[in-house]
Amino acid sequence: MLRNGLEPWHLLILAVVVIVLFGSKKLPDTARSLGKSMRILKSEAKAMKDEEAR
Repeated sequence: MLRNGLEPWHLLILAVVVIVLFGSKKLPDTARSLGKSMRILKSEAKAMKDEEAR
């Protein structure tokens, strides 16, 4: 079913759906909060990895 993974038109459809759902005015705030969440997740995963190494 997903032999070749995501193709460019899949990403285009996904982008259109996201814009329709969130609206263009809320997208920068949503992207900012997503980035902040990813940084927190990355730092927590690193802390867990460092704790395991001890």
